[in-house]
Amino acid sequence: MLVDTSVWSLALRRDAPAGVPEVQALERALKAGEMVLTTGLVLQELLQGFSGPKARDAILERFGHLPLLVPDRADHVEAADLRNRCRRRGVQIGTVDALLAGLCLRYDLTLLTIDADFSQVASVAPLSVWRGE
Repeated sequence: MLVDTSVWSLALRRDAPAGVPEVQALERALKAGEMVLTTGLVLQELLQGFSGPKARDAILERFGHLPLLVPDRADHVEAADLRNRCRRRGVQIGTVDALLAGLCLRYDLTLLTIDADFSQVASVAPLSVWRGE
């Protein structure tokens, strides 16, 4: 399972709404020792979105236990191709999101996200997006 920035942001916020299914799924997966992956891009986006040394330290501590999936040249090429295929089909996807989707496709991972844009990507490519249990 690859976890998108949106879910991590909710999981880390103190004022997050209770009972968000994606956050609960993340918590269950972590407690069960399931493979949960992230990327350096997700870590960077989180560090940029939260301010203060306490938030920074909490993010770094929590992410220190997770393996990072490191994209290579082929992943970036595939992400660009995916983004272009999406655009031709009228689906808008950002550069980072295209890379996350591409990594999920390459490694046959399910993407855990609350970002509905990825459902649109799944209409263009065989992207597995977590839908609840």
